[in-house]
Parts: sequence; structure tokens; C-alpha cells
Amino acid sequence: MPLFFSGDLRAALECLLFVAGGPVKIEKLAECLGVTKEDVVELITELKDIYNSEGRGLQIREIEGGYQMCTRPQFSNYVEDFLQPELPALSRAALETLAIIAYKQPITRSEIEYIRGVKVDGILNNLLKRGLVKEMGRKDSPGRPNLYGTTPQFLEFFGLKDLSELPPLDKVVNEENSI
Repeated sequence: MPLFFSGDLRAALECLLFVAGGPVKIEKLAECLGVTKEDVVELITELKDIYNSEGRGLQIREIEGGYQMCTRPQFSNYVEDFLQPELPALSRAALETLAIIAYKQPITRSEIEYIRGVKVDGILNNLLKRGLVKEMGRKDSPGRPNLYGTTPQFLEFFGLKDLSELPPLDKVVNEENSI
């Protein structure tokens, strides 16, 4: 298929789709490029043909009445691995708090603080943000405090299939005392 438009116009459309971050309506693309809606459809068709013929990892899809540049599904595992954020190491205090939650869940903040002997507000908020801990409801006691437990991300972070793979608590306590 002969390419009707200049390479600059196609490249400009490619740039717009790349930086958009979501679907862009044809009207907006036509306005930005100074061409008709029909011209935009033809440019998109040309870009699609180029991407398909060269076997590129990107594609242009029609989504929600607009067009979006996105990755091809067959490369999703690479993209997911790449975008998986590396979490910074947990502090000793965070690990202690997490261990208490893992072994005693569901557990309240005040129960964690009683066991640790210090406030855990900041640490607990950090563990919640990281997705290692979640609220599991409320305790049926005065004030109805939140109950906390571990998440599937916790299991993944520590390479566990389920909580039954946690080492026995007495072994953890004995190793801690020998340090």
C-alpha cells in the first residue's frame, strides 16, 4: 500500500499517541495535526500497517471512541516484570511489626503496640501502602478498632505459598534471642 502522507505527519501522530497516556479522540488529533478526521484515520491505518509489517512491540488500538498506542498482549509478561517496582528493604521495626501481624492476625494496632512496646502508626501505614498488610474488619470490642492481617503481596514478597509455610513461632523467637 503506497503511503499517501509525509513521514513527518505520521511521525507527529505517533508522538501524540505516545505522549497521550490514554485514548485520544480523532477530533483532537485532527485539530493538533491540522488535517481532517478522514486524514487521521488514514494516518492511523498507515501506522498500524507499519507496526504490523515490522512486528513491533507496540500497536495502535481504537479504545473508547479514540486511539491509543499500547503494547502488544504477547509481550505483557516482559512489561509487567519491568514495571514491577522494586520495594526498598524493610526496616527491622517493620519486619518485627509484620511478623507480629502474620502470626497473630487478625490483630489490632493497640495489640501490636502492646507486643512491641512502642507506637507503630508510621510503620503500620507504610506496610499498608506497600500492600503487605490490609484492614480485615473491626474487632467486636469497645471503640471497634481496625483489625489487620497480611495480603497476597505479603506471601509473594516472602515467597510463601500460604501462611502455613511460616516457620513455627517458637523457632523464630529462639533464633531472635540468639542474635
